[in-house]
Amino acid sequence: MALSANLFLRQNQSLVMTPQLMQSIQLLQMTHLELIHFISQEVEKNPLLEMTSDEGEPIGEARSGGNDDGQSSAQADGNASDEGGPGTSLDSEWYEPGHGNSLNDRLDSNFDSALSDEGTATRADAPELLGQWKSMPGGGAESGEGYDLDDFVAGQISIRDHLGQQIPFALAKPGDRLIAAVLTDHLDEAGYLRADLGEVAMRLGESAERVSAVLDILQNLDPPGIFARSLSECLSIQLRQRNRLDPAMQSLVDNLELLAKRDFNTLKKLCGVDEEDLIDMLAEIRKLNPKPGSGFENTILESVIPDVVVRPAPNCTWQVELNPDALPRILVNQNYVTAVGKGSKASDKDQAFLSECLQNANWLTRSLDQRARTIVKVACEIVRQQDAFLQHGVDHLRPLNLKTVADAIKMHESTVSRVTSNKYMLTPRGLFELKYFFSVSINSAEGGDNHSAEAVRHRIRTMIAQESPEAVLSDDDIVHTLKSAGVDLARRTVAKYREAMNIPSSVQRRREKRAIAKVAAI
Repeated sequence: MALSANLFLRQNQSLVMTPQLMQSIQLLQMTHLELIHFISQEVEKNPLLEMTSDEGEPIGEARSGGNDDGQSSAQADGNASDEGGPGTSLDSEWYEPGHGNSLNDRLDSNFDSALSDEGTATRADAPELLGQWKSMPGGGAESGEGYDLDDFVAGQISIRDHLGQQIPFALAKPGDRLIAAVLTDHLDEAGYLRADLGEVAMRLGESAERVSAVLDILQNLDPPGIFARSLSECLSIQLRQRNRLDPAMQSLVDNLELLAKRDFNTLKKLCGVDEEDLIDMLAEIRKLNPKPGSGFENTILESVIPDVVVRPAPNCTWQVELNPDALPRILVNQNYVTAVGKGSKASDKDQAFLSECLQNANWLTRSLDQRARTIVKVACEIVRQQDAFLQHGVDHLRPLNLKTVADAIKMHESTVSRVTSNKYMLTPRGLFELKYFFSVSINSAEGGDNHSAEAVRHRIRTMIAQESPEAVLSDDDIVHTLKSAGVDLARRTVAKYREAMNIPSSVQRRREKRAIAKVAAI
């Protein structure tokens, strides 16, 4: 058979993931902070993009005296000139020497006594002070903006700075202070020492006995319990400083695992005390701080900004809208495009760069608009599905999955999953993540509508919170109670839900409730 070369024309369709398409997909699953950071980077790279403020003005554009344009500013100056004479204004008359008498007569006030030589400032010094005040960041009335009170808040002191102020008074030798500085660097956020003393001694070329002696001194610093290597040692240090570390209390601290299990009978035998003394010891333990370094955390807590806001509408429906604070505001500077495009000196390379920037800017704005529309679609369908929850509470939360929402809005499940990731909805019932409204379906015992797993967990939590010390519910009792309410649930599932909510077993709860009841009776 002879071999020959032939030319064929074939046409087929395929899905190609372009960089723009990948960018649109990534925008869907970005949080508010990630989106703002991404847009800031794009604005730095693209000269045609501008971020705008709440009033629609480009950020960084100068504004004078809060006026919108030069005409308003000129009008304001003209009014001032008419009030205080040609070329003068009320502000200049207030601070210039020689005009005080006319101002006193006009306002019926005596500013000579208020700004006398006995004070720290005179009227002659006032212009300098005013200039210093206006030169502060965000200062002065001419900026048109108020002051940020966070600029005047005292800085938070860290645990290392707090200990660094005490170490020179506790340790006199420079070598001991060096050891203390190394041990301080090994403290975690809770104030516990996470270092091996032998390794620290080997690294510094010191003996393990000297490092241990320095550690004993450091454990007496403030806050109590600092430099502990375990929870038991942390509690022991605090009890020792309170002069409460007797043999019985030491036995209790050494057996914290029994305390966690609420095994009070075994603790009474180990400590050699009766029930009343054990209750007093437990009350003393509750007064201690298990994390002495937690009060010096410098972690800045960021509030969650909801992406969607749900409000009740007048016609007994729900109004779903995007949160304006969570919407990035960017504009494409068409004037700049026109000005540069008309320039005759622009080279082909510059024109190609400008065309690429314009294409990327338009694509980004369309992607952000599509992202907003998709979030609204998903949120509206969630609100429609969970209408009973918004009206009556968690007990009426319906089982819901991604496929149900995706089929209703004609989108793919992966798109719905990206939209609901790290997005929050503000409702009259509170602030919830969009993932919260998706839960597993649990069959009904009476053949009715299925129940949501989150609603069942809420019922279990409510029943356990309302139980009395004399009638503590076991897992079997919870199963029977739920079955009578129409929820078909196995005992192992109840135990799994209970452990996921960090609720102890019925035996441990009975011991704890009885101990608390006895403490309250005393």
